[in-house]
Parts: sequence; structure tokens; C-alpha cells
Amino acid sequence: MESSTKNPLLTDNNVHVNGDADDQGIGLRISSDQHAQPVQLIKGGWKSAIYIIGVEVAERFAFYGTSGNLITYLTDVLGQSTAKAAQNVNVWSGVATLLPLLGAIIADSYLGRFNTILISSIIYVMGLVMLTLSVSTLIPLKFQFWVFFISLYLVAIGEGGHKPCVQTFGAEQFDERIREEKKAKGSFFNWWYFGLCSGSTGGLLVVFYIQENVGWMIGFSFPALAMVLALVIFLLGSRSYRTHVPKGSPLVRIVQVFVAAYRKRHLLVSKDGVPLYEEENRNDAGLASKGQIVTPTNQLKCLEKAAIKDKMDTSSDTKSDWRLCSVTQVEDAKLLLRLVPIWLSCLSFAVIFAQTGTYFTKQGSSMDRRIVHGFRIPSASLHVITGLTIISTVVIYDRILVPIARSWTGIQSGITMLQRIGVGIFFGTLSVVAAALVESKRVQVATQYGLIDQPTVTIPMSVCWLLPQYVILGVADVFTIVGLQEFFYDQMPDEMKSMGAAVYLSVLGVGSFLSSLIISVVKFASSENGDEWLGDNLNRAHLDYYYWLLAGLCTFALGVYIVVSRCYLYKKTVADVLL
Repeated sequence: MESSTKNPLLTDNNVHVNGDADDQGIGLRISSDQHAQPVQLIKGGWKSAIYIIGVEVAERFAFYGTSGNLITYLTDVLGQSTAKAAQNVNVWSGVATLLPLLGAIIADSYLGRFNTILISSIIYVMGLVMLTLSVSTLIPLKFQFWVFFISLYLVAIGEGGHKPCVQTFGAEQFDERIREEKKAKGSFFNWWYFGLCSGSTGGLLVVFYIQENVGWMIGFSFPALAMVLALVIFLLGSRSYRTHVPKGSPLVRIVQVFVAAYRKRHLLVSKDGVPLYEEENRNDAGLASKGQIVTPTNQLKCLEKAAIKDKMDTSSDTKSDWRLCSVTQVEDAKLLLRLVPIWLSCLSFAVIFAQTGTYFTKQGSSMDRRIVHGFRIPSASLHVITGLTIISTVVIYDRILVPIARSWTGIQSGITMLQRIGVGIFFGTLSVVAAALVESKRVQVATQYGLIDQPTVTIPMSVCWLLPQYVILGVADVFTIVGLQEFFYDQMPDEMKSMGAAVYLSVLGVGSFLSSLIISVVKFASSENGDEWLGDNLNRAHLDYYYWLLAGLCTFALGVYIVVSRCYLYKKTVADVLL
């Protein structure tokens, strides 16, 4: 470990080597006499992150085991139409991926990530237990529908607190101010997603087969047990975690910037380098610690009016936080605004991602699903192909592609985060193009065998035809989903790291709502022209036309993304400059 004489970030008295002043469980403290003094056993790093990845494996097994086959349960057991079931799945998925925004605010502002994970895990388990009971004979038939959906949304609430915090909690086990740990954090996101996909793949392989071949009650009990295991693993690692104490709502500090800038809208931002207001004691004010201060930028300079001292500020004995904000606050507000165009341009990928749990599954259910020795796989288990593709691609990406790209570009991660996301959006577009081509072939086979008006009869066409769209989407996930996770975590203000994970999830959530909206618009517009798309008869639903529509929208959005990403200015801190 380097001494403070070698690293300018560690020159202050009583500065922790591995974290901020409010970190818990940090190993050494540098004192004024330059001697390392033991405080507690060193915490954090990979030994803590491994527990967090284990939690994610079990939680993803539970979540995908619950959500991945919902459309089959809604259509085959509850008797809903395909379009209605797809909309219900999309709405629930949207809620489950938007609630993390609320969970992140609670974690960052009040409870802290550890407590939020603990409480949400208990709620999660309760929802899964109720869901298991809702499909059993213990609940009267007339109440099963309502108990099922109440349980499902209780699971969404648990997901809302769990999802934004676990990944962020794992990432904060690494200190960005130490070069080795900063490099390890980049690798953490890849292996985090490896664990995520391992858990989800296990859920797809095991749970779906049990649900369709043994029973829905036993099938839903496995996710409940997995979530109990996730809670146990999380508690087992509690003594090794590096934690942070919340310091009040960071959103309030951001809102103060916009209010102060509006109140001083008549002022002019000087071009002559006139100093702007900055807090003298950042730690006490709840701001970033030394080395994590964001360097000023020339974008969105209108917000800098919030940091100008006018006559009223000078004459007042006490500072008004709603009239005068620090430069650090202003730069944090700029960070959030710069993220908005990127967020919007990624929604098209989320719409394509939403198809895997709806129409991709229905495609497979109409085809011949017999494989080795006549074994018949559940249509929802086709998601395993995506999971296996992700698992293998993550290893190839992290161990082969990144070192090769690093030697060319000189970038530690091989390519930038925005480049990675863009590559994934391109592959996502290819996946829906492949789906459209396969659907055209499926309808052609149905017509050839006279099955066009017999939607319940299996089409004599192997389900293996769907492999390309699932494989390509798996490759797209490795680039876009992991890229979004790392990007929004890295680019958010330091006090809003949980919010970063929630923002990436909100892309997928809003994408699910958009998918539901597009289905409604397509059904309405096509029915007005006398040839309704996406009807219950999949053979006449023109699903291939729908896929081509999505491909066109995603291509347009990719063009927009390229433009906005080229204009994006990455966040830089003092620590980045010094490292």
C-alpha cells in the first residue's frame, strides 16, 4: 500500500486509505506522524463482493423463476388472451423495474443500502410465499386471481428495494482511489452479470420444467426457497462488508441547484474566471470526499448562476441553501441532466428486451419443442439460450476482447462505456430482425400444412429455428445491459450511487411500458384497417410485421444514440486526474 507521501489524495491527517471518513470497517488510518495505525480488520474487496454476487445468483433464480413463465400461466391457467397477458406482463415488469427508483432514494437518503437490502429481502420472501399459496388449493378459486396479482406486486416491491442496492453495495466494496481496486471494479460488473445470468439460467432450466410438468405450486415454491437462501448468504457476509452512512436526501441538494439558478436567472455567468461559491468543509456538508470532487465543465453553464453570490447572499448572515449552492452541487446537477439524452435513446433496446418474456415465448409455444430422445422443453425455457450465451460471452469479453481492445485503444476497459452500449443496441436490432425472418418462415410452414386457422396445433417446425434470435440477444445483453449498469453507476453523483442502478433499471421498466403501449397502438391501428395484428391466433397475428416495426424503430433510435453519445462529456474527478 502506498504511503501518503506518494499519493496526494492521502496527505490529510486521519484520512482512511480504503474509503471515505464515514466508511465502516476500513483497514488502516494514516495519522499525522505518517505511521499506519490499525483501526479494524480490512473490509471490502473481492472477499465481500463474492457474497454479493452469491446473493444475486440466488435472487435472479427466484425472480426469473417467477417472472419468465408468467405469460403461460396467465393464458393457460387464468384464461387471458395472448395480447392481454402480454400487456399484464409488461405492466408488472415495468412496475418492478421502476420501483427501484424509490428504493434507491430510500437507501441513499435514509436507511442505507445494507438495511434496505435486508428489509426488501424479507418483503420479497413474503411475496413469493403468498404467490406459492395463491396457486394452491388452499386459496378458494374465486380469490386466486386477486391473491396472485397482490403477491406478484408484493414481489415487485421487494425487487424495488433489493435490485438498486445489491449491485451498488457490491461495487462500493472497491475503492476507486486505489488503482488496483478501480481496475477490479470494472471486472466486478462483468462477473456480476455472469452471476446474474447463471442464477436466471438456473431458474429457467429448473423452475419452468417443474411448473409445466409437475405443478405450478411446486414450481413457485422453488423461487421462494431461493430467495430465503439469498437472504442467508447476505447475512453471512455481513461482518466483511464496507458500508456507507446516508447523509440525507441527495435529491434535495440537486433540486436546490435548479431553484437557485432560476431565482438568479437575471444574472450573467462571468467569462473572466470570477470564483464561484464552494463549501469549505465538504465532508460535514455531506459532499464528496477529497479526490472524489467532480472537475468543473463548460456545459450547461446556466446552472452556474446558482453558485454566484449576489447582494442578498452577501448581506445575509446565514446562507440560504435555496439561493446559493456550491460548485460541487452544480456539477452534480449537470451530471444528471447530461444523462437524460442517453437514457432516452436506450429505450428502444428495452422495448426489444421486453419481447423475450412475451412474444418470443409465444413463438416457441407454437413450434415443435421435442429435442433429444423426444424430451419436450417448456417454451419459456428458451430463455436459457440467452443466459448461456451471456455466461460464455462475458468470459470471452472480460478475458479476451478487453485485453485485445485495451492494447489498441489504451482504455482500461477496452472500449468506452457508451461504445459498449451502442454495440449492444446494434445487436439488439439484429435479434429482432432474426425473429421477424423466423416468424415469416413459421407462418409459411403453417400455411403449407393447412394449420393457419388452427392456432392450438403444433407447427411441424423445430423450435431450434429460434436459436439465432436468442443467441444474438444474449450477445446484445452483454454489451448493452452491463454497459448501462456500469455507465449509470459510474456517472451518477457519489451520493446517488444506488440511484444509478435504479436509473438503468428504469430504462428497462419504461421499455416494458412502451412495449405495452406499442401493442395497444398496433392492435388499434391495424383493426381500423380491417386486418388486426397481434390477435389470439398467432398464425394470423402478423407477428413478423410487428418485429419489422420494432427493428425500424430501433434502427432510428440507434442513429439518435450515436449522435447524443458523441456529444456526451464523461464525469471526471480529481482522483481520475491524479491516477
